[in-house]
Amino acid sequence: MVDVARARKLAVRIREVVASTLEMQVKDPRLGMVTITDAKLTPDLREATLYYTVYGGDHERAESAAALESAKGVLRAQVGKQTGVRYTPSLAFIADVVPETAGRIEELLAKARAEDAKVQERAEGALPAGDADPYRVPRVAEDGYDERDDETA
Repeated sequence: MVDVARARKLAVRIREVVASTLEMQVKDPRLGMVTITDAKLTPDLREATLYYTVYGGDHERAESAAALESAKGVLRAQVGKQTGVRYTPSLAFIADVVPETAGRIEELLAKARAEDAKVQERAEGALPAGDADPYRVPRVAEDGYDERDDETA
């Protein structure tokens, strides 16, 4: 059975090692502004999945993905040296979709705010369909019967 806390700590350490190695040692010109956002380990600590984002467009993302794939050996060697685990996990890089998802959510929220503003604009000059306040004034029937008489009895 794997200690979950140990796996979590090792994932954080792998993320830090890979990020610093990318910054200091990997000199691939295809590598853009890459940020390692998260790392996950399998329960047997044999495979690490690293999530990353790249600043720029589709071309920069594709170039950085190719650079990360070519630098896997160097990165894995550094992870093995700096973590001291018996078996160095293999590395897999996955582009993080959180920034795109957050952008889409922001667009949807802006659209909802615009629709709410339209509804508020229409409601400003509107009048109630029935009485202005039908629940606060006790109703008195035409024959003089008052509903409050039933409550006191």
